[in-house]
Amino acid sequence: MPLEELQQDTSFAVLHTQLAKKYEAYEIDGKNSTLLETVELAKQLNAVKQIVCSLRQSSPRMITDGKIPDSDIVFLDELFKANDGILNSLLTALNERVYTNEGQTVKIPVISYFAASNEIPNFKDSTQAILKPLYDRFDLKILTNYVEDKQNRLNILKQKQSNTPDKIGAGITLAELEEMQRAVSCVKVDDKINDLMDTVLCELRRNGIPVSDRRFFGFAPIVQAKAFLKGGTEVVPKDLLVLKNYFWNTPEEIPTVGKILTDICENPIGAEVEKYVAMAEEIMEEMQAELTADASNIKPFVKFSKELLRIYTDLSNFEKPDMSDGDKKEIKMGKAKLEELSKIADELAGTTHISLEEKKRLNV
Repeated sequence: MPLEELQQDTSFAVLHTQLAKKYEAYEIDGKNSTLLETVELAKQLNAVKQIVCSLRQSSPRMITDGKIPDSDIVFLDELFKANDGILNSLLTALNERVYTNEGQTVKIPVISYFAASNEIPNFKDSTQAILKPLYDRFDLKILTNYVEDKQNRLNILKQKQSNTPDKIGAGITLAELEEMQRAVSCVKVDDKINDLMDTVLCELRRNGIPVSDRRFFGFAPIVQAKAFLKGGTEVVPKDLLVLKNYFWNTPEEIPTVGKILTDICENPIGAEVEKYVAMAEEIMEEMQAELTADASNIKPFVKFSKELLRIYTDLSNFEKPDMSDGDKKEIKMGKAKLEELSKIADELAGTTHISLEEKKRLNV
């Protein structure tokens, strides 16, 4: 059977495309592992060829040339204007990387999906709620505003009027992209990063931004890619700032998500110190309320003093010899705030002030 007719069969066409790309990759890297993968694909292709040739020519076939089952990178324009049938097929394509038609299922080799839309559906509207699962499958979301800078507007206008096609500044092969993906997966995500991200999660939820466990557990590849693209081999706190385009659900949430990530990830030690100070301020408010109710009752002051000393001790132990001067300064400022609270409490109770550092040394 001629190759042109064989190519009309979806399974053969997809395998043939994969084989050609895998052989192209072998010609570039020359690796034995790539050669073995190429040989295995060739065996599969020959088996499919025998099956196709034994079928009648009248069997229904899917034409995939230039379509999603034949693509590595896919762009979907005006995504939310698709009908229900297309949306359901897209969900399967996004989640499982397969497409089924007329009882025939084929694997989809797509690496990445990109989409654009001029509007975000109102998911509270029952007629648009069906779009929510599809919306959630796109991890990174970028909100594009009108061009605000005048000079940029004029430059774009001039380019459009000149009818000069946009020039591609850089390009990579599919084999290079796959190699980068392997390298990204090797970027280390330390336990301290996971702990920091747990703090981010709790703060987002505390501020009314719903973050599902599925989304939270899936953040790592994004920050690994961020670290890799700037030449790092390990994720650092500032790499987490890229998640400002990952955690928001509606545009109104963008400023809050950005602020939380900036506060916690640009200065993680400062954020940790603030938690200690916030705990001390909370128990201070409780003590003041109890003293206001009964000024003769000394128990709230005694309880506060013990708790404040515990917080001060924990903050002191948080400081490590290998910390930067900036981080040590943050801890010093936090301890000073705790000391100020201790002075205010002594004044309220009419007791002689003893510094928290001295209490810690005396263990009182």
